[in-house]
Amino acid sequence: MGVDELDRQTVRVSGLSRTFDVSKPWLNRVIERSPKAFLKAAQDITFSISRGETFALVGESGSGKSTVAKMVVGLLEASAGEITVDGVDMRGSQSGKAMRDLRRRMQMIFQDPYASLNPRWRVDRIIAEPIRAFGLENDKKAISKRVGELLELVRLDPRDGAKYPHEFSGGQRQRICIARALASKPEFLVCDEPTSALDVSVQAQILNLMKDLQDEFGLTYLFISHDLAVVRHMAKRIGVMYLGRLVEVADGKELFRNPRHPYTRMLLEAIPDLEMSGRPRKAVEGEIPNPITPPPGCAFHPRCPLANERCKRELPLFMGAGETGVACHAVEEGRA
Repeated sequence: MGVDELDRQTVRVSGLSRTFDVSKPWLNRVIERSPKAFLKAAQDITFSISRGETFALVGESGSGKSTVAKMVVGLLEASAGEITVDGVDMRGSQSGKAMRDLRRRMQMIFQDPYASLNPRWRVDRIIAEPIRAFGLENDKKAISKRVGELLELVRLDPRDGAKYPHEFSGGQRQRICIARALASKPEFLVCDEPTSALDVSVQAQILNLMKDLQDEFGLTYLFISHDLAVVRHMAKRIGVMYLGRLVEVADGKELFRNPRHPYTRMLLEAIPDLEMSGRPRKAVEGEIPNPITPPPGCAFHPRCPLANERCKRELPLFMGAGETGVACHAVEEGRA
């Protein structure tokens, strides 16, 4: 990898894993003679995001998308793997100043806009908090002016700063969350299903706003969603997760035109056929397995129409070149 390519890589995630100890209390285990239980929420996740790009992670609920997002921004400690943002190792022993500067340049937009806003604070104080925390402005007038600019940036009125979060609609609250995220002048935003709690019409407004802000400020997005229709509108590259593992990574247009993994095909079949083309569709079958006791081999084999004996006993390896690939025995053997 050359120097120019390294400069373009804002975020690099390599072999990222997270395991939770979900065992019963010690006394219960002794009485019931039960072993410890571990939940592998994410296993060997590897991807990179170039500057100004949107990379999306999709999958059903329980596939580990939000866990990966929280590890990338440092809200969760990774059990293994590396996270590098602009050449700074998130898990390394960096100086306090280096980590503080890095945290200023990466922010997160949460799924529930109301739960992520302090109901006792006025909006202007909520948005001004990152400005004060990172010492970007010290003068009260300058902070107030900056808050007004941020509210206008997300299509709200500066006078709305005097209101409380409960006085706004869901879409307006999400705009406030975006304004707060932009207050620290970030370069990398992790968006954890930012529109899933909103109406469809409001979703479109928020997504278009996020794209406009990306074009204006050159922002880099890690976009988490279970809605492929939303991802198609936002992402340049897409990673598909199933039970804590990446099963396919592809260019956005190529993924929708030629999905390779059977799970990706199943997700695409669930998108409503708005054109009413009449093409045959296969209903989604089964549910995601229990991550504490996952099936052996390929975790998707109980739901896969192409599964054979090898799929039931052998874990597929991720095969690909560069930034794309797939983990599937059927693809490897030419049966897909």
